[in-house]
Amino acid sequence: METRDNRELIKKLYAGNNLLRAEWHTLLTALNGQEKEFLRSLATTVAEERFDRSVYIRGLIEISSYCRNNCLYCGLRAANREAQRYRLTKDEILECCAQGASLGFNTFVLQGGEDAAQSDEWLADVVSAIRTLYPDKAITLSVGERSAKGYHLFREAGADRYLLRHETRNDEHYSQLHPSSMSASKRRKCLATLKQQGFQTGSGMMIGSPRQTVEHLIDDLQFLEELRPEMIGIGPFIPAEGTPFAGEPAGSIETTLLLISLLRLRFPDALIPATTALATLHPAGRTRAILAGANVVMPNLSPRSVRSKYSIYNNKAASGCEAAEEIEKLEKELNAIGYRINFARGDYNKKK
Repeated sequence: METRDNRELIKKLYAGNNLLRAEWHTLLTALNGQEKEFLRSLATTVAEERFDRSVYIRGLIEISSYCRNNCLYCGLRAANREAQRYRLTKDEILECCAQGASLGFNTFVLQGGEDAAQSDEWLADVVSAIRTLYPDKAITLSVGERSAKGYHLFREAGADRYLLRHETRNDEHYSQLHPSSMSASKRRKCLATLKQQGFQTGSGMMIGSPRQTVEHLIDDLQFLEELRPEMIGIGPFIPAEGTPFAGEPAGSIETTLLLISLLRLRFPDALIPATTALATLHPAGRTRAILAGANVVMPNLSPRSVRSKYSIYNNKAASGCEAAEEIEKLEKELNAIGYRINFARGDYNKKK
């Protein structure tokens, strides 16, 4: 297609229209440099209109590196004997929250593997304690597939948001990334349940995971259009030692940034993080993501002694601007590109 046609296609997306598969394919594969810059600039403009050149921060607390699953890509997989295991106690999590509150954080994100020792009831108790201590702060969970009853317990205890990336919408591709004990349909059912129970729900996918095709990415985009998540997290695949995919190449930074811009146009009000995976692969990964349309950063509040142990992929960034206690470095980094930290809760608030 000619440049003029591709820009018209980008404008069609900007106008809020669903695209045909062939049109998504064009945007993912056929844009030249000028068209990509047009897309990025338009996505940045949309983000600025919604969020006024500010970036929400969330305090990330990685509560356990134990996981019952054996996802082929994840360094925390149960079969990985090289993984370093730990789990935080309730008191340790509350200490992390206290540190975050002192630094000005208004959202806590509790993330961990599917750890049987951290049961639904135990986690609900932790959430309830956080809610009691910090009634005005947002609580986000990212602890995998749980039962509808478990999600209900979390919601009743005071959790506001839940992150559960679908990873890939294509069922066959999902089976190539996960053990037979897991299914794409169950993952989608969990996401539907979270939406039904009133969570601000986050989903998303890896970019460049083994055997991923452009058609798989189109499946993902169309699934997100159906789900309408309030949060969309995407990041490049990064291999992890001790996994079947340890020798696979990392996903493309450029494709990830392209998709962030496309997602910003299609979901203008969505909360889209500049992920740690991008910062791990490139020192400017975080700022490039923000300049592509991302509007959330999640500095790490976990105890320093365990940060390196939560190794979902190789060489995960956990210091400097990734560390919550060095929030001033992050602020300077954002200021350098004309942005600022927004300490508000940053709830999803679609503009009519």
